[in-house]
Amino acid sequence: MTMAWDFETPAEFQAKLDWMKAFVRDEVEPLQFVLGSPYDVANPDNVALVRPLQARVREQGLWACHLGPELGGPGFGQVKLALMNEIIGRAMFGPIVFGVQAPDSGNAEILAHFGTDEQKQRYLQPLLDNEIVSCFSMTELSGGADPTLFTTTAVRDGDDWVIDGEKWFSSNARYASFYIVMAVTEPDAPPHSRMSMLIVPAETPGIEIVRDIAYGIDPEHHSHAYVRYSGVRVPADALLGSRGAAFEIAQVRLGGGRVHHAMRTLAQAQKAFDMMCTRVVSRLTRDGRLADRQMVQEKIADSWIEIEQFRLLLMRTAWRIDRYNDYKRVRKDIAAVKAAMPKLLHDIASRALHLHGALGLSNEMPFTEQVIASYMLGLADGPTEVHKVTVARQVLRDYQPDPGTFPAYHLPELRAQAERRFGRTGDAG
Repeated sequence: MTMAWDFETPAEFQAKLDWMKAFVRDEVEPLQFVLGSPYDVANPDNVALVRPLQARVREQGLWACHLGPELGGPGFGQVKLALMNEIIGRAMFGPIVFGVQAPDSGNAEILAHFGTDEQKQRYLQPLLDNEIVSCFSMTELSGGADPTLFTTTAVRDGDDWVIDGEKWFSSNARYASFYIVMAVTEPDAPPHSRMSMLIVPAETPGIEIVRDIAYGIDPEHHSHAYVRYSGVRVPADALLGSRGAAFEIAQVRLGGGRVHHAMRTLAQAQKAFDMMCTRVVSRLTRDGRLADRQMVQEKIADSWIEIEQFRLLLMRTAWRIDRYNDYKRVRKDIAAVKAAMPKLLHDIASRALHLHGALGLSNEMPFTEQVIASYMLGLADGPTEVHKVTVARQVLRDYQPDPGTFPAYHLPELRAQAERRFGRTGDAG
């Protein structure tokens, strides 16, 4: 169910967006001040406060909109999802209230595409209903996000797989009911065909959460974990998809997810920008408002321009995904969005922090957390440098080298060509 976007949203869908804006502002944003982690779905307080909001989202037909009707969603295209995620991203509990939280959304997608009927029944449906949450256990200390350097192994032993190794920043491991683990199963295969994915129930013996990890200095929001697998034994049917296909499977969950993350990041940048603007029209100095200072006005102008530029790049990318239905064809665009995203949040949050003075630096405002989050965004799903390399390589495929000593656009040669064609005129320099 795709939608073209020409800077106007159809009235029917705009009404849904308007409902979302009020709902997220009034009902969802306050949850972060009274609850802990959005992923602690078994916590009685989360059940009491989040479940009724999820029911209201379902009533509006806005639950898990990235999923097709066969999985209980409306199957919205990327343009609609992008517009929705710009609203959802304003609240910490937004994704889970709307059923689009990572890594569960991506894990659900690969379970739907590659899971067996038994795997779907055991893991997918409870995940879609948000009765449970999951963990994606991929990156490693030694290899980061480069799967060709992973050392965690899964070895067949009779009818079982035995997993050994360590994983770093495994998402939501402390709350997860199952982990999707990427491990080397084909050590002699080509680099991108060595790994497989396995589904590991959280209660399986041999899984050790060495410690939970927080971003920056925040001791409360530590949702990722350092995990050690020691002789973790799972049956042969724990394999997700084919042997050696982990890299291919991972790409399925990343393309659309990067666009969704980008729109939620834009939401946070917009939120910081709104706070910045409110601050400068409110704050008085001895000679007038901060808003009347030209250097402050420059920060406001730069921030507004950057937000609008990024939104246009993002919406065009979403449209191209819907138009072509081929992530490979839009690879350059997605990489560009991923590369631009961290800088957008970093620069706008930093300006907002600066213009709030000491208050902006304190833990009574969100800006330090946003700045740290911008660095996380520059590392998650591959570092910014990798995505810039992808953009450059894709761009340069459309260019051919000049055969001559001087380039074809060398001005003397262009002038000579023009004179041969038109003759030399008196007006030529």
